[in-house]
Amino acid sequence: MVRSLYSGVSGLINHQVSMDVIGNNISNVNTIGYKKDRVVFKDIISQMMSGASRPTEERGGVNPKQVGLGMTIAAIDKIMTQGAIQTTGKNTDVAIMGEGFFIQRNGDKIFYTRAGNFGIDKDKYLVNPSNGFKLQGWNSRELPDGTMLINTSEQPEDIIIPVGDKMPAKATTYVKYKSNLNSNTPIPIDPNNPTDIERSNGTVHTTAIKVYDTKGNTHNLILEFNKVSENRWRVVAKVPDAIEGSVRVDVTNPTPDGDNTFFINFDNRGSIISVEDGSGTNRDILNEGQLNINVIFNVDDGTLDAQGNPIGQQQTVRLDLGTAGAFDGITQFASQTTTKAVDQDGYTMGYLESFQINDKGVIIGTYSNGVRRELAQLALATFVNAEGLEKSGETNFIETVNSGMPNIGPAGVAGKGFIVAGALEMSNVDLSREFTDMIVIQRGFQANSRTITTTDTMLEEVLRLKR
Repeated sequence: MVRSLYSGVSGLINHQVSMDVIGNNISNVNTIGYKKDRVVFKDIISQMMSGASRPTEERGGVNPKQVGLGMTIAAIDKIMTQGAIQTTGKNTDVAIMGEGFFIQRNGDKIFYTRAGNFGIDKDKYLVNPSNGFKLQGWNSRELPDGTMLINTSEQPEDIIIPVGDKMPAKATTYVKYKSNLNSNTPIPIDPNNPTDIERSNGTVHTTAIKVYDTKGNTHNLILEFNKVSENRWRVVAKVPDAIEGSVRVDVTNPTPDGDNTFFINFDNRGSIISVEDGSGTNRDILNEGQLNINVIFNVDDGTLDAQGNPIGQQQTVRLDLGTAGAFDGITQFASQTTTKAVDQDGYTMGYLESFQINDKGVIIGTYSNGVRRELAQLALATFVNAEGLEKSGETNFIETVNSGMPNIGPAGVAGKGFIVAGALEMSNVDLSREFTDMIVIQRGFQANSRTITTTDTMLEEVLRLKR
């Protein structure tokens, strides 16, 4: 009978542990990023009263006789199911839809969490404001050609968001054109006579775009198109506020001749096939690949030559006119002329005014000059056995020998989930299930207590036998 007492005691103790886990789950029902626990029971070793025997010719086999000695806890599992996503509207709040953990650093210690309630400290680091842990990811680097690169193959680092920082002005290096020249445009009697050109009812088509110098000053780059023969157009480049006489053009292989005029040629399909500059021995022709031409001019910056004439600062802008034989740039069809430039890469100085985070975890900054730039990217970590992580408090986990090493990379790659910005992942605790489990555990606790009281009554009867 003593065995039943100890069995009942083991049931009481372990059902109380299960109740502790349920209570902790319920207390964290509104904890951001919390993952609930589950208790799994198992029986303890059973006492052997008699073993099994195999069948013989005279009789059949006999099963073993065992008396169980109670129960214990087999495991306390972490349930890593997805929690509900709640919208907050705060741009530094992020949630993970799918697998993965955010990575935080505190000194040399690394922590993993699903709670994405982050903020920016005074040093512009992206941190967990409740404990100051720094969020890990990759900051962008500016390459020599001015483009921004985020190298996700490097080791993650502290993320910095340069709120309020300046972006220096950038001089325009290229202008892209996607336009059409009307193939029905009349040809002037004398294409070299401006009077004939103007008299030919709209032969000259003009386009203008603002370009920037190294200080962020704007200049109008004007191109004047006029048809000189079938499938051939003459283009005059002008920059009104450049130093007089400094505007000139050159094809990719420059042979400067001081002229600001170039020609573009089309085939009968309407696609551009070549671009050329100069005349005579100085003529450069480009008729394959990307058809570009450089416009070179000098911006007055106050510098003078020995005679007191302004020299200025030289600037070169590449005009991207399209690919030879293709229709991705300037074309010539029997449609309305649309001489316009669609893009240029220069800008004036600007300040970082706002930022947002996309589903890949890339932080994109918007500057006061209208430029949008990738600033950094959040890193996510996945584990072979995420349930093997150890809870370390503050909704954080740490790596263990049974979780496996973290697989770190950007969102949406190698099984990692996607980022939802302006939202948080709530606890995955289901109250209806927890209350149901609570009733089951309560009844189990009561039943085990009845085992103890009933066994106690039986022992009292045994003690009365000697009276």
